[in-house]
Amino acid sequence: MYRVTRQIDFSYGHRLLNYGGKCRHLHGHNGLAVVTLEGPKLDPRGMLVDFGDIKRTLQRWIDEELDHNMLLHRDDPILPLLRERGERVFVMDHNPTAENIARLIYDQGRSAGLPIVEVVMWETSNCHATYTGED
Repeated sequence: MYRVTRQIDFSYGHRLLNYGGKCRHLHGHNGLAVVTLEGPKLDPRGMLVDFGDIKRTLQRWIDEELDHNMLLHRDDPILPLLRERGERVFVMDHNPTAENIARLIYDQGRSAGLPIVEVVMWETSNCHATYTGED
């Protein structure tokens, strides 16, 4: 089995609903998504996946949709105000925790045809969450 990994840095803001700690307030992170792809064979070039293909698909999506954006739950009461003021917002069906952001990136990569097997989402240099799919 072959594995390749690409790290994707991005900055985002969020807050958590129904949470009693500090993360209930709007705040930001310099996050790092570590995306691992896996497959049993290499292509004629000797590659599992070209790193440039990961950049053109998944990293571009992260840059356009998540980077320097507010990631908020669809029920967040601040959404109307941010939208009214023209702020960038990415709306999630679930709380924008590191766990749910990891799954979001995993699902996006898989839907783009990348054989992703794991996304590790570093929220800070000390804290990360991992999503490996439901297979």
